[in-house]
Amino acid sequence: MRPPLQRFLSLDVFRGMTICFMIIVNTPGSGATPFAPLEHATWHGFTPTDLVFPSFLFAVGNAMSFSLDKYRELGSGAFFKKVLSRTILIFLLGYLMYWFPFFRLDAQHHIIGAPIGHTRIMGVLQRIALCYFFASLFIHYLSRKQIIIVSISLLLSYWILLLIFGDYQQPFSMLGNAGMYLDRFLMGTNHLYHGEGIPFDPEGWLSTLPAIVNVTAGYLAGKYIREKGKNYEAITHLVLVGFGLIFLALWWNMIFPVNKKLWTSSFVLLTSGIDLVLIGALIYVIELRNWNKGGWTNFFLVVGKNPLIIYLLSELLVTVLFMIPMGNGYSLFGWINKVLFQVIAPGPVGSFLFAITYMLLCWCVGWWMNKRKIYIRV
Repeated sequence: MRPPLQRFLSLDVFRGMTICFMIIVNTPGSGATPFAPLEHATWHGFTPTDLVFPSFLFAVGNAMSFSLDKYRELGSGAFFKKVLSRTILIFLLGYLMYWFPFFRLDAQHHIIGAPIGHTRIMGVLQRIALCYFFASLFIHYLSRKQIIIVSISLLLSYWILLLIFGDYQQPFSMLGNAGMYLDRFLMGTNHLYHGEGIPFDPEGWLSTLPAIVNVTAGYLAGKYIREKGKNYEAITHLVLVGFGLIFLALWWNMIFPVNKKLWTSSFVLLTSGIDLVLIGALIYVIELRNWNKGGWTNFFLVVGKNPLIIYLLSELLVTVLFMIPMGNGYSLFGWINKVLFQVIAPGPVGSFLFAITYMLLCWCVGWWMNKRKIYIRV
């Protein structure tokens, strides 16, 4: 009989911290430009906000180092069926999240249908689903050394594909990258993200290839921690590898710029390196030093135990706030910020206070679910 797997508190805290920060950066208050570190880099470059999504993928890989063992015991056929069904469900949830609430309000606030022909196909959950699927196959069928080789191959192949099939003079530009060409060919412009001012999807098909490596990096880290345990040697190795990846990323950045929206290979190395350092630091603080005065880790565990549901809630609730008209051209979302947060603290401080408050509101739902032992697994 296989002994039960030991979950490390630091890994679950890492996941909860990622979700909390994701909600904060995804829902800034209106009426003012947020603080620069709470916004994504305009194009090339890096901000703390750019670390959120790859850290979530890294956390997915961490969790897989524990969950996939029980799937393997089912046999290859049942394993594939389980992974595929979970992939389809997560992808579908992401797609329906962008289609929600399945209707729109016109300028006169009349209800009109939201055509499926204009619904975004790719997105955050869709990328998570695809990365989970392919990483699961790698983990199931390949050895650790082969996983590393495939991961390196994905990063190099993506770089080469952008150089060969992108614009000859500007292969890493928003208008000239190969990923945009492929997305427009496969989906057309109506199914792409339009928040950049042009039809361009930062979670497109081609840029999903290097994103898989964020998951495999998280898996390898989780696997290593399970094998080595909570000790100084494990922390030292994690931190050294992390700084090594950061160094490689900064070197590669000179010819293949760090870019979250293109999800460049240098971006993968940089974010994976930072996540390794963060995991090492959390293991030291929580597992070895037991610096948990006041039980601060419980705050993040509340979210970490229901990450997908809390994320979906944060996205759907803010959509509802934007859909409720309050007169004078304001939605309920804009009205709350105008009459409350921008009055209390005008400017980016008010925007930040709203984001914190909104995150805490979502946290309260997580606290309620945790108190009643409600844990929704997909």
